[in-house]
Amino acid sequence: MIPLFKVAMSESAPGAVAEVVGSGQIGQGAKVAAFEQALGDRIGNPRVATVNSATSGLHLALHMAATGHDDDEGEVLSTPLTMEATNWAILANRLHIRWVDIDPATLNVDLDDLARKISPRTRAIIVVHFAGYPVDLQRLSAILDDAEAAFGFRPMVIEDCAHAWGATYQGRRLGTHGNTAVFSFQAIKHLTCGDGGALVLPDDAAHERATLLRWFGISRSADRLRNPPDVAEWGYKFHMTDINAAMGLANMAWAEEVVARHQANAAYYDRELAGVPGLEPTERAQDRQSSFWIYPIKVEDRAGFMKRMDEAQIMVSNVHERNDTHTCVRRYAALLPGLDRVARRIVCLPVGWWVTEEQRAHIVETVRRGW
Repeated sequence: MIPLFKVAMSESAPGAVAEVVGSGQIGQGAKVAAFEQALGDRIGNPRVATVNSATSGLHLALHMAATGHDDDEGEVLSTPLTMEATNWAILANRLHIRWVDIDPATLNVDLDDLARKISPRTRAIIVVHFAGYPVDLQRLSAILDDAEAAFGFRPMVIEDCAHAWGATYQGRRLGTHGNTAVFSFQAIKHLTCGDGGALVLPDDAAHERATLLRWFGISRSADRLRNPPDVAEWGYKFHMTDINAAMGLANMAWAEEVVARHQANAAYYDRELAGVPGLEPTERAQDRQSSFWIYPIKVEDRAGFMKRMDEAQIMVSNVHERNDTHTCVRRYAALLPGLDRVARRIVCLPVGWWVTEEQRAHIVETVRRGW
């Protein structure tokens, strides 16, 4: 079976982790600091605060967005086409979800629908770079300009970059466009720490605050034994450990090759699957480059397609279920015609670094034969 996901672990990672484990210093320490430095250098923004998961990163970012609002009417605009972690972080902060439709062509958020739904109750906007394909951030910024003119405030934007390590928008990596970006280093991502995540912040004040709040609101730079610090704002236990950071550091150099292989396989599918009856690729603009964590397509008769792939020993999946139909969020039900058009047609092909030229040719040949 050609797998849909696989762990990308460098040969040096086990030794790097063993060294930390044997050192007796396994909490947040020098390796975390080094990993944050390396991430900042690679992204092009030094304001990096690592955390123990991207879910924690989203939770913390939303906590920062909601602070200062004492009412219980705060809304977060978000997409229902994502891993549930994106939206459960909203609920964990006692905020309300307002669903934004998706663009069926790209599977990213429909920015026209988003613009219509910004209101005085909007506390934050989450945009997911689905499959690693960046949202149109320039257009989003213009929408925020209009919102600021209309309502007198500019909602915080949180970019969910869980799929998008290595993706670029207008020649720059995600995390450098003036918003809070949250990356995932979970087991099967392009860059893995075993588990972990990072917030990449737009300014020094936000970075300092996130760094404090990820560890109870306590400054780790203070001498807590001789001069116990005051806690001005309570926080969480969301920090990364040196064990995870050592794994991440060991995997960073290879992660670039991992992303490049995903992109090369995706380019092959783009060429070889063009014009296949019953199959519709996603649309992608020239000013951005997807990292292709997954390769989503839209097919007629998805059940038949998946059965045919299984028979050919090719693992496929829709990967993410639409979040808006879950019982726990039915109170937020909304009309989402764009998502309705494609939700039952989305399926993802193996596109990762492990897919060989022979395997991807087998995948293409199987798809071309029909289902």
